[in-house]
Amino acid sequence: MTPLFRKLLGLNWPLVLTMYGLLVFGVFSIESAARHLPNGGAWFADKQKTWILIGSAVYFGAALIDYRWLRWLGLPLWLAGLGLMSISSGVGQVTMGGISFQPAQMILAGGLLLIGSLLQDLPRLGRKIPKVGWLLDAPFLKIALVGVIAGGSFLVVMGKGDMGSAIVWLPLAGVLLLVGGIPFRYLSAIGLVGTALLPIAFYIVLPEVSERGPERLDTYWRMLHGKEVDVQNEGYAAHRISLAVGKAGWSGTGWNADSSAGTSLHAMGFIPKETAHNDYIFAVIAEEQGFRGSLLLVTAFALLLVLCLFIGTYARDPMGRLIVGGTVAILFAHIFENIGMCILLMPITGIPLPLVSYSGTFVVICMFLLGLVQGVWVHRREERPVVEEKSKE
Repeated sequence: MTPLFRKLLGLNWPLVLTMYGLLVFGVFSIESAARHLPNGGAWFADKQKTWILIGSAVYFGAALIDYRWLRWLGLPLWLAGLGLMSISSGVGQVTMGGISFQPAQMILAGGLLLIGSLLQDLPRLGRKIPKVGWLLDAPFLKIALVGVIAGGSFLVVMGKGDMGSAIVWLPLAGVLLLVGGIPFRYLSAIGLVGTALLPIAFYIVLPEVSERGPERLDTYWRMLHGKEVDVQNEGYAAHRISLAVGKAGWSGTGWNADSSAGTSLHAMGFIPKETAHNDYIFAVIAEEQGFRGSLLLVTAFALLLVLCLFIGTYARDPMGRLIVGGTVAILFAHIFENIGMCILLMPITGIPLPLVSYSGTFVVICMFLLGLVQGVWVHRREERPVVEEKSKE
């Protein structure tokens, strides 16, 4: 049996099936959600299928190639994402060769690989250089590295007005510090300092980097506390999408429901048509599939994340655990924010639902990250390099 065939047989197939189940569910949801757009829902569904095929090649490549080699993609991917973001349009969109994509997703993947590589290699380098070993393994140096990479990425993405993608860096940095072995006292101090800086971030920094950010947060806060909001203006989207979710009942209106019965808000155009197939796709799914469909979707996401965490317990090295932990943080942040903003649990931000929303770049990046997680599983039993074994002796 060849090593490649052995790796294919050794894949974590529940993770593969769960991922592709969500992708197929997403294709059908996109076709219904985008049916009011000029090109029609079928066109967007076909485009999503193309991105899934590209993502499949990326997924199996990342799964079958040892992530000890793929980690060298971290720095160039992160720098390329930052460079493209700096020349992108006001919403962080870049068009090259007729293809539009969001560099913010490249920054996420590259930053995760870069941080994982640094947090693993610095202590090893410290053991080889005893004089500075204590410094390279010091918690404050790890915190500084994560802070510079995550903080710089956050500011660049937020500066382009993409508040949703920028916010993802906050839970990602927290999880990487936790998995990276930072003592709890340092994490507590970081949390307290961050909480103290929230008023400055809201009243001074946010208005400078985002035009609609303060308004969206203020609208969310007033709606959360039952205060009066103009649902024809600033509260339009939040009111309509939450109404679509709340009125669906157990079975919903059905897939691709028309407006003849007057029961589908999406069919009547109350859910914003331009973003129904990406940012607000959960509202369309909840209205059409009802509580049972929404529960099935949330359960599938929970299964996906639990399988990733299970794989993380078998990681052979710290970088494997950091990759898995970072991937779970990225996916969970997107899932929580996207679904949360449709049920008034979170403020409205432009953020897609992983594997389900129409999002060419993001679906490929999600499959790449899940491929890295799969690679942690496939290579969990491989022996470490001889150099490492000698250093332990």
